[in-house]
Amino acid sequence: MSHAEREHKAHAPPSVRFAIVTVSDSRDLYHDESGGLLADLAQQAGHTVARRTLVRDEPDEIRAALREALTSGADVLVFTGGTGIARRDVTVETVAPRFGKRLDGFGELFRMLSHQSLGSAAMASRADAGVIAERLVFLLPGSPDACRLAMERLILPEVGHLVGLLRR
Repeated sequence: MSHAEREHKAHAPPSVRFAIVTVSDSRDLYHDESGGLLADLAQQAGHTVARRTLVRDEPDEIRAALREALTSGADVLVFTGGTGIARRDVTVETVAPRFGKRLDGFGELFRMLSHQSLGSAAMASRADAGVIAERLVFLLPGSPDACRLAMERLILPEVGHLVGLLRR
């Protein structure tokens, strides 16, 4: 490991706590493949899941889930679903205005990586990320493939470092 890599990881906690919120009108918690996948990937990487919930594509329900996730003790909040362009896709409009700081690079990188497999359809993704109350918040599409891509290629490799920076 290089000096730069050691410095990059120096303040990273070995484990962080996740809250996972699925936003969907068509699923229930038992048929929530994306939420289950996110929880499994976080746990396989040595992290814990403090809370997992499912709400409908309703701004009031999404706001309530955000409040509950912020008080759950989680360091990282991951929302899946409601990030497309359909009329009922309101996760971005509901959560992103609360960002104290934006992580614009996340959405840019997610769409770049998505383009490699989806082609131009990747432009319809409104995946986003930011910081609310010193917690990382990621807004992902509802597709299991999109959730896997975001977790494996972007979130899990950096989550410890980013949480460490927020704790400084």
